[in-house]
Amino acid sequence: MTAYDHYFTANKDSWNKRTVVHRDSAFYDLDAFKNGQSSLNAIELNEVGDVKEKTLLHLQCHFGMDTMSWERKGAIVTGIDLSDEAIRTAKGICTDLNLSANFVCCNVYDTAEHVPGLFDVVFTSYGTIGWLPDLKPWAEMIAAKLKPGGFFYIADFHPTLWMLDDNMEKMQYSYFNDEVIVTQQQGTYADRNAPIQHTEYGWNHPFAEILCALIDAGLHIDFLHEFSFSPYNCFANMEQGTDGMWRLKGKGDTFPMMYSIKATKK
Repeated sequence: MTAYDHYFTANKDSWNKRTVVHRDSAFYDLDAFKNGQSSLNAIELNEVGDVKEKTLLHLQCHFGMDTMSWERKGAIVTGIDLSDEAIRTAKGICTDLNLSANFVCCNVYDTAEHVPGLFDVVFTSYGTIGWLPDLKPWAEMIAAKLKPGGFFYIADFHPTLWMLDDNMEKMQYSYFNDEVIVTQQQGTYADRNAPIQHTEYGWNHPFAEILCALIDAGLHIDFLHEFSFSPYNCFANMEQGTDGMWRLKGKGDTFPMMYSIKATKK
């Protein structure tokens, strides 16, 4: 993937800066997590199901709160992330909590080179594949790391959502993976006033690309679910409903906010 090295280097720097802000933010609420609160949402908990004594590989895990939450549910977990600052933070938290999660710093494309063995579950969630230019090697790696009968699960923000501008008010980007999207960012979704600036590079992925990549890698699609809400207040121009979920202002349940996919290796 050498053609993309410049983008990965810049994004790694961006996530290193974000991690320093995120670990102390109210958005992530690390203190509550350390006191036993799970960082996982009802959607993924219900759809992934019981993970007790199962091996679970968490792709693009940031600083590992979800990874360790799966361990608290009984899974034997490994988390990988591009950001060395995030992995360093994850390892520190893991040690503080006397947990046994394994954390590895590597590009998600290179997971098989850095993480041995096969897994019952490969998991990723919320803002992950948009950092990847090509889903074909991603899906092939997932299939290669799954045990026969194991499954891949993703919960992420809807491809249509990524077409909107930063104010979430008008269409700005193509639905299709036409080109790299370059944006100049100040602050971060967890703290919009944080004193950090960075350039980031992303790619939009339509459902056809996501699903075909997984199918072509030999996985069977068990379901594709779509949701009109987000569990996180991480975009502009959102409002919270009585159910605690977040939606675009004035859109109610008419606009898709996120989706989930489960795919099994036969």
